[in-house]
Amino acid sequence: MSPATGFTDEIPGIGHNGGPAFQDRPYQTEAVNCIWNYFRTHIVGNPLVAMPTGTGKSVVIARFLQSVLMQYGNQRILVLTHVKELIQQNYEKLMLLWNFAPAGIYSAGLNQRNMSQPITFAGIASVARKWAAFGHIDLVLIDEAHLMSPNDQTMYRTFLAGLQSINPHLRVIGFTATPWRMGHGHLIDPYEDSKGNLMPALFTDVCFDITGLEPFNRLFNEGYLVPLIPKKPKLHLDTDGLHTRGGEFIEKEMQEKFDRDDITEAALKEAIEYGFDRKHWLVFASGTDHADHVCDMLNLLGVPAGCVHSKREGRDQTIKDFKAGKIRALVNNNVLTTGFDFPGIDFIIILRATGSAVLWVQMLGRGIRPVYGLDGKGLLANGTYADLNTIEGRLAAIEASGKIDCLVMDFARNIATLGPINDPVTPKAKGKGGGTAPVKECPVCETYNHASVRYCGGQPFKTSLGCGSEFLFEVKFAQEAATDELIKIDEPVVQVFKVDSVTIDRHEKDGSPPMMKVSYYCGYKSFSEYLCVQHTNFLGRKARKWWSERTDAPMPATTAEAIDIADKVLAAPTHLRIWTNKKYPEIVAFCYDGTAFGTAESTGFVPDIENREQLSQQRAELARTSYGDDFDDDVPF
Repeated sequence: MSPATGFTDEIPGIGHNGGPAFQDRPYQTEAVNCIWNYFRTHIVGNPLVAMPTGTGKSVVIARFLQSVLMQYGNQRILVLTHVKELIQQNYEKLMLLWNFAPAGIYSAGLNQRNMSQPITFAGIASVARKWAAFGHIDLVLIDEAHLMSPNDQTMYRTFLAGLQSINPHLRVIGFTATPWRMGHGHLIDPYEDSKGNLMPALFTDVCFDITGLEPFNRLFNEGYLVPLIPKKPKLHLDTDGLHTRGGEFIEKEMQEKFDRDDITEAALKEAIEYGFDRKHWLVFASGTDHADHVCDMLNLLGVPAGCVHSKREGRDQTIKDFKAGKIRALVNNNVLTTGFDFPGIDFIIILRATGSAVLWVQMLGRGIRPVYGLDGKGLLANGTYADLNTIEGRLAAIEASGKIDCLVMDFARNIATLGPINDPVTPKAKGKGGGTAPVKECPVCETYNHASVRYCGGQPFKTSLGCGSEFLFEVKFAQEAATDELIKIDEPVVQVFKVDSVTIDRHEKDGSPPMMKVSYYCGYKSFSEYLCVQHTNFLGRKARKWWSERTDAPMPATTAEAIDIADKVLAAPTHLRIWTNKKYPEIVAFCYDGTAFGTAESTGFVPDIENREQLSQQRAELARTSYGDDFDDDVPF
C-alpha cells in the first residue's frame, strides 16, 4: 500500500483511535468567532466565509452549529448544498465532532428524508419546493455558495424566499473557496436583474476571508496545505475558434476540437514522463466522450485508470478504487471539481480550457490537501506520531507521507489568463471587464511563476519549481492569434545514459544554506542535482524524500553531515533517463540494476561515488597559496 492510500480525509482538530488527539486549527476557531462577532454587530445582513479548498470548511460549519445549539437550543437550522457527497461529508463531520448532534439528512440522492431534527443537511434540488414543509427556519448555511445564482427564479432564491415568508428574520451564511461568480463579480456585489435593474446581493458582507495571496501562502508555509508545481507542457490545446456562453467555453465545441486520438496520446505520453513517480492522478477532460477516450488511452499506455461522469455508472465504486490505489488515474468531466476531497492526489492533468476563475481554482484545489504521515493521521516512519498542532510536526508528517507537493500539467494554459490558485484573476461585474493574470513565464525553462517573484521557482538556484533564473524583465500575457494548427507541440526527447561515476560536493549561494550537489558523469556529459538539506520549507522536504528513496540511513541535519556520509550510504544509479531537448536537461528516472530500465543485460557494474568536498578544499587551499587571498573559485551556476 502506498503512503497516500489507506487513510481518512480527516484533518487536525479531530481525535483518532491509535493516534494522538489534536485540536481545531487556529484559523477554524477564528472563523467561528468571526461569524459570532458579525451577528453581534449586525442586526441585519448575511455574512460570507471564504476559505481555500482543503482548509476544513466542514469543521467550521460543524463547530458553529454546535455553538449555536449549545447556547440557543430552540433554533432550527438548514445546511444546504448541491451534491450528495458534500451533504454526507458535512453531516459526518458534525457527528464526528459532536457524537450526539441532533441532526438529520434530507436528500433524494442519499435516500433519506428526515426533517424532524433541529439541524437538517439537505440537497437544494430535493427541498427546493418544500419550504412550507420545513416551516419556521432560523438560520440557513449554504456550502459552495458561489454556485448560487443571484437570479430570483433559481432554486436557492425561490426556496429562501419561501422560508422568509414564514420567518422574515431568517439569516443566511455562505461558505465558499471562491467568493465570486462569472458575470457577477464578488458575491457581495450588487447584480443586474433581467430588466437591467441593480439589485442587492444575498450576501452583504465578508466576515472571514483567508483566500488572499498572503494568507494562502501562509497556509502553505505552515503545513496546512501543500504547494502546486506548475509544469508547462510542450503540447498546447489551442482555443482559437471556440465560442463562449456566459463567459465559459461551449463544451460541445471544446470536446469536438480536443477529442482526437493524436492529441490525447501526445498529451498523455508527456504527462507520463513528468508523472512517473506520482501515485494518484486526477484528470479533467473536456466532455463525457473525451473523458472515456482519455481513460481508454491511459489504460493502453499502461496507467490503470477509471472514469466518472454524468453518463457513466459505477461512480462510487470507481472513486473507491481510486482512493484504495487499485487504479492510478481518475478521469472526470464536471464531476470532481467540488465535493471530492481526497488528500492523496499528487498529479493534476488538465485537458480542457475554461474561462471561469471559479472552476479553475476549484480544479487546482483538488491537489493542495496534505497527507499527514503514513496513515493520514501523523504516523512517522519510526512508529511515533507527529504533533500536528505544531508547524514542525505538520511538515514532518507531510514529508513522511510521500506527498510533499502536487504536480499540475495544464495543457490548455488556463494559468496564462486566469492566474495561480493563490492570486487568480477574479471575475468582474457585468460590463466592468477583467484583469491580467498575475503570472509570468520564465524565458529559460518556460515555468509559470507568480508575478511577484524575482527568481524562477522563488529561489536563486534550480528547484523543482523552476530553474532559478533571475527575471530581468516582465513577461505579460496577451491573447495570441491562433495558427492553423490545433496544437503546438515539441515532443519530449528522452534518452537513456549509462552512468560512469558519481560525485558528491558542496554548492553554495549567497543568502541560502549550503546544498549538496550530486553529479552523474555519463561519457562526455554530466547531469547534476542539488539537495537543500538544511532548508525548512518544501525544498527541504523534497531533499529528505530524495534521501529516503535511496537509503535507510537517517537524513542528516546538516549539509556537511550529509556530504560526509553520502558516499558510504547512498546507492549509485547505473543508468539515467534524461529529458534532453530542454534548456536544462532534466533527470526523470533512475535505474539501479544495470539493465538500462529493462532493455539490456546487467554487467554487474556499479559506479563509484566520490566525495569531492575534501579534494575541493585542498585545491582551494593550494590556489590561495599560489594566487593569494583574492582567488575566487567561481561556480558557473
